[in-house]
Amino acid sequence: MQRFLVMFLILTSAITLAAEPETWPQWRGPNRDCQLTPTSWPTTLGEESLQQAYRVNLGDSYSGPIVIADRVFVTETVNKNEVTRALDRATGKEIWKAEWSASMTVPFFAAANGSWIRSTPAFADGRLFVASMEDVLVCLNAVDGNELWRKDFRTEFGTGNQSFGFACSPLVENSHVFVQSAAGLVKMDCATGKTIWRSLNEEGGMMGGAFSSPVVATVAGKRQLVVQTRQQLAGVDIDSGFVLWSVDVKAFRGMNILTPTVIGDQIYTSSYGGGSSLFEVSQQSGAFSVAEKWTAKAEAYMSSPVVVDGKIYVHLRNQRVTCIDPASGESPWTTKPFGKYWSMVANGSNVLALDERGDLLLLDLNAKEFVRVDSRHLTDSPTWAHLAVVDNEIFVRDLKGLTVYHWSSAQSTAGHVTP
Repeated sequence: MQRFLVMFLILTSAITLAAEPETWPQWRGPNRDCQLTPTSWPTTLGEESLQQAYRVNLGDSYSGPIVIADRVFVTETVNKNEVTRALDRATGKEIWKAEWSASMTVPFFAAANGSWIRSTPAFADGRLFVASMEDVLVCLNAVDGNELWRKDFRTEFGTGNQSFGFACSPLVENSHVFVQSAAGLVKMDCATGKTIWRSLNEEGGMMGGAFSSPVVATVAGKRQLVVQTRQQLAGVDIDSGFVLWSVDVKAFRGMNILTPTVIGDQIYTSSYGGGSSLFEVSQQSGAFSVAEKWTAKAEAYMSSPVVVDGKIYVHLRNQRVTCIDPASGESPWTTKPFGKYWSMVANGSNVLALDERGDLLLLDLNAKEFVRVDSRHLTDSPTWAHLAVVDNEIFVRDLKGLTVYHWSSAQSTAGHVTP
């Protein structure tokens, strides 16, 4: 028994090191902004430079992979069950599997988007938080996969399934987990799942349920949650759930999908049918206010942008990519069409972008021109799940499996940061 306890503590300690930068613990990486500390980066994407380490076949999922210490966590929908697996990072071999019954069908007009699990899990302090399609949050022990607790938002708050399933990816901050669910924003205790508060309550309607995922940032001198609902963009007090400021964001059928992009005291967003907007938040004597700085025609859809050297780079609804100057809202360049969706990871001005057709692109993003350094088709299986990059490894979750690639230091260059 004592030996088992020692081994458990060693494993828990190893996995708890996930807060270090060289992990991918949640939606869009360590800080939920797809930014990495400038480090080595592949110079080309050919097979001699970027080599496949292994592939694991899986059931359908849009969840991005989570990479912690020696493990990779993935989700899948198999028949009428949802499955979470812990895989050995070096080999892809299964360490444990957790499974539960969960089945729902998205509206007929979105059938092409599938009725499988969508949300990307979050890891913190030895726990893995997994959002089921059926508006349930499950907390698993990351060491052995045992279930620690689960929260059924429908039962607790009297709400129903979200029309497109649980899409928000959990956010963990200071021993609390936050999700947009139950027609609002909910704060829970990580250890027990107990609800601390519920905020931003709104009517779900026919297309009810949040598409966006919250972030934490210091805005106008206060650390707060920045949240985009189906109708508005808002700042929420982390401790109390009090809405510090809010502004309406118009979108066709409430399709506010992007993760809010925070640039100092300014926040960029773009919506389906609503164009792009930059808002500035200010505070005076504890009172917050928000003002729209500009609007632009550039219209994003599902792809959250990255910020490089102070400029915004976003994949648009018309499948083009554009650079936006946050000072003016003007676009110095816009590309030809690519795929319908991009997930991006930035390392200085070097960016890896994965579109939904399985194409990986290596970019050098700058305000003068669009520079595509290299590209490579990785898979014919759709790649809507978010790309993950850790150390010299790239984790690609396509609809039917996980493929891991790696590059050597001899075939890489340091991430460039423009002075």
